[in-house]
Amino acid sequence: MTKRLLLLGGGHAHLETLAALAAIRARGHDVTVVAPSPHHYYSGMGPGMLGGTFTPEEIRFDTEAAVTDRGARFVRGLAVAIDPFEKTVLLESGEQLGYDVLSANVGSFVKRPFETAPGADVFPVKPIESLLTLRQAILDRCRNTALHISVAGGGPSSAEVAGNILQLINEARGKRPVITIHARRRFLESFPDKIRTGVAGRLCQRDIGLMEDNAVVRAEKNAVALASGARQHADIIVDATGVRPSTLFADSHLPTGPDGGLLVNQYLQCTAHPGIFGGGDCIHFEPEPLTKVGVYAVRQNAVLRDNLVARLEGSPLSPFQPGGSYLLIFNLGEGTGYLHKNGFTTSGRLAFRIKTFIDSRFMKKYQSLFSSK
Repeated sequence: MTKRLLLLGGGHAHLETLAALAAIRARGHDVTVVAPSPHHYYSGMGPGMLGGTFTPEEIRFDTEAAVTDRGARFVRGLAVAIDPFEKTVLLESGEQLGYDVLSANVGSFVKRPFETAPGADVFPVKPIESLLTLRQAILDRCRNTALHISVAGGGPSSAEVAGNILQLINEARGKRPVITIHARRRFLESFPDKIRTGVAGRLCQRDIGLMEDNAVVRAEKNAVALASGARQHADIIVDATGVRPSTLFADSHLPTGPDGGLLVNQYLQCTAHPGIFGGGDCIHFEPEPLTKVGVYAVRQNAVLRDNLVARLEGSPLSPFQPGGSYLLIFNLGEGTGYLHKNGFTTSGRLAFRIKTFIDSRFMKKYQSLFSSK
């Protein structure tokens, strides 16, 4: 009996499912994929694209082609509501799609925690495509103006973005910028002190400023207002204040975790509605809350693919095992990085080369899979 598989998003956790679409259809199932863009950008290489190390084509997958080449339907759009009882999804366009099994990999977004006045130039770090807009805005001005750039937030993305902005301006032979990271509390506060001080030291060596306990509370035209009460000149403001799961699940009255992510069990299956699954940043894994890093989405790939097919066909599901510690590498720009694994750290060009090798291998694997039917 033909059943309907509906995928929301073409992100990291859906890559193996997308590669298997022809096989899923050959088993007699209809497949529809909904995504806001024909391409999916690999977030781990986003800062490198900003800095100019990689082109947009090198860090993205052609989701639409991967879907249509395998005979499935691609819908460019955004889901705004899920009805688990009628088994339908409402799109922003007004179109309604039905499903028997649904999988959500809709990612996360930057929830701006500060006010924004008219005329303020604010660029969020997600979606990754927005880094292209930020890149062009900097290139348009950096050769004639010594830009003051404020990076709001104190997490990994603030470090990577700040370092790659400096690379971008230096390679464009722009005027020396003033780049400042504004952390709400401690810089990289969720990381061990060894990582915090190591990354901060690397940035400070390149004259990138760091203010702790002094968050941006208001973005204005050419300035930021800070928690301390001070105002600082800022031609460009980057919002790297952290990401939150899509509000789709809370808006649809589905069970969510404390962060608003879809609450899923060990099978990556919604705890209240067995026909709904999810992966990546948009879920809250009930057995063990997971850090929102791409490695978990990649690890979920094969289990999610297999469980979607199993649900379509009434077969037993397989549990997802998050796995042990993962390799953490920051791209700090200008060919340098910071690497950490199980207490071992190294920084500089070797760390950057290792990250580039791993990321490029990952991209080539799936770009190759998607280019073959």
